[in-house]
Formats: sequence, C-alpha cells, structure tokens
Amino acid sequence: MEDVFYRAGEVVPAGTPVLALLPDGNLRIRFFVPEPALSALSLGGAILVSCDGCAPDIEGRITFIAREAEFTPPVIFSEEERSKLVFKVEARLIGNEHALPVGLPVTVVPTADAVAEKR
Repeated sequence: MEDVFYRAGEVVPAGTPVLALLPDGNLRIRFFVPEPALSALSLGGAILVSCDGCAPDIEGRITFIAREAEFTPPVIFSEEERSKLVFKVEARLIGNEHALPVGLPVTVVPTADAVAEKR
C-alpha cells in the first residue's frame, strides 16, 4: 500500500479512491545524471543506492536511460552549458525491492563493474 486517502469513519464521495496500491515490481528508483556522467551508464548496468538510515549496499540495475535531456540549456551549446544537461535514468532494486520507502531521496553510484563493462 502506497498511500491511504481516507480513514475509518470519514465520508468518502462516490467513485473516489480510498487508498493507492503499488504492485510488486512497479517500484523503481528515478534519478538524474549530468551529461558528462552519462557515458559511464548503460542499460542493465549495476548501481549502488544509499540513503540516510538505509541498509548498506542496496543494489539495483538500470532499466531506462532517457534519449533526450530533461532540461534544455540556452541555445548556445558551450563547454560551460553542456554541464547543465541532465538525463532521467530509472533502475530497479535487486533483491529486496521494499528496502526503500516511496519518495525517499537517495544517492546513486554506478558500481566499478558497470563502469568497467562500459569500456
């Protein structure tokens, strides 16, 4: 269960959802990567996820890398402007997919193996 919109005793209008379910397998990590770091990632690449108060060494696999930048810089593309490009990347946890609460900010780092595979 992801969220509860109404509790016992509250009046719920007809046709209004009472709770939101997040089916197994639909939990993913969404993060944004600056353009210079994009070359170190690949579909299926391994990542390590960390956060405050989380178990150490949470592993995941990259399942999506956007083809286009999420935020567009000014029309002039210089070396300074290139660093403003970011690309959306999504990954799924390996093993315990419920290790992280929904919406929790995380830090994502590609594993050494993933970077070596890319080269």
